[in-house]
Amino acid sequence: MHQLYQKFKPYYRANLTLAIPVVISQLGHTLVQLSDSIIVGHFAGTVSLAAVSLVNSIFVVAMLFGLGISYGITPLIAQYNGQHNYQECGKLLSNSLIINILNSVLLFVVIYFGLTLLLGHLDQSPAVVAEAKPFMLLLSLSIIPMLLFNTFKQFTEGLGFTKQAMMISIWGNVLNVCLGVIFVKGLFGIAPMGIRGVGYATLIDRMLMAMVMGFYVFRSKNFKQYLHGFSLFAIDVKRCVQILRIGTPVALQYIFEVGAFSAAAVLIGTFGPVPQAAHQVAINMASLTYMMASGISAAAAIKSGNYFGAKSYTDLKHSALASYHIVILFMMFTALVFVVGSPWLPWIVTSDRQVITVASQLLIIAAVFQLFDGTQVIGLGVLRGIGDVNVPTLITFLAYWVVGLPIGYLLGIHLQMGAKGVWFGLVAGLAAASVLLYLRFRKITERHQKALTD
Repeated sequence: MHQLYQKFKPYYRANLTLAIPVVISQLGHTLVQLSDSIIVGHFAGTVSLAAVSLVNSIFVVAMLFGLGISYGITPLIAQYNGQHNYQECGKLLSNSLIINILNSVLLFVVIYFGLTLLLGHLDQSPAVVAEAKPFMLLLSLSIIPMLLFNTFKQFTEGLGFTKQAMMISIWGNVLNVCLGVIFVKGLFGIAPMGIRGVGYATLIDRMLMAMVMGFYVFRSKNFKQYLHGFSLFAIDVKRCVQILRIGTPVALQYIFEVGAFSAAAVLIGTFGPVPQAAHQVAINMASLTYMMASGISAAAAIKSGNYFGAKSYTDLKHSALASYHIVILFMMFTALVFVVGSPWLPWIVTSDRQVITVASQLLIIAAVFQLFDGTQVIGLGVLRGIGDVNVPTLITFLAYWVVGLPIGYLLGIHLQMGAKGVWFGLVAGLAAASVLLYLRFRKITERHQKALTD
């Protein structure tokens, strides 16, 4: 173990230095949903919490599709920065901004005018649907500033500047919680808004975060040499295709994985508001650990892109394995926390004892899939960094929609295991993705090392 540690020590240090701020800023998106659930669960009741679960389970698919498209710029920035081609980085930012503005407007239209109509046809409780619709409007509007923020965030992280987005995310979440409590409960002379209050809080928070992040990029001296090639209207088809060639498969990867979890939430919603609210509690906890692993994965993608651009394939392999080691240790720890804390963790979100009982059982299952969830997202990050996105997209589709969801449907519906059965299916999907993506990573790195020595 000592020899292994000494071998990978430089990579652990470099990856963690880059990853820790990314992890904290990545948590921002999930903490918004968690804080919404906590505020609604304690101040608005179980039906409102179930409505938050329903909306978030649908919204998160569109949100992560948008985030996936915005991630297309990061490995390109990392590779061009590794080649010292600074002007190209500014040109990529120009085209990424245009892509993400158009994409965010399109997603707003699809989410609100398309998916809101869908809410009434999913066999959900009518009381839940009635509360969900106004929340869906506000949340769907917030996707526009959220993707603007993420465009600047991915640009800066691709260049290795990760702390600023982290700080903006931290303060943004503090603001979101404060506004959420004020609006939902009705403080300082404001009329109580119920579930709409967390929607307004999220929208205001994301608008301010986008403005601050944009101001930082354009005013900081750190980016002056990169912005020489920037022009908002300098749209170049070739560069747009470059970004979309990476971003679209990444978006599809997110859709296949998170879409499976969203489909699971809809399946669980057919069992009633209590299992649906319990699913929201447990998935919020699991999402926190996933987003932390996703932050490590984002750092792995950046480091892989740097080494790939420099044709340093041995460093690439060692850096990737170091990321695997880090995430395995982290997810083992969180699995232990879920097992030991399963009777108490749900109290953070709700005081409904029926919901807590079901959520505690789901957290035990969440502990089982922690390792698989962490290792599969590292595999995706490393492969994304070297530009391999098409095969991993196919792998995620097969893992979640051919393996995971059918098993969940069989166990949950046909064998009447309820929410637990659906979650066991998710475990199977994550396990399949984890193994296949690791095998893909080994194959790609060995191929490049062999080509370099031949």
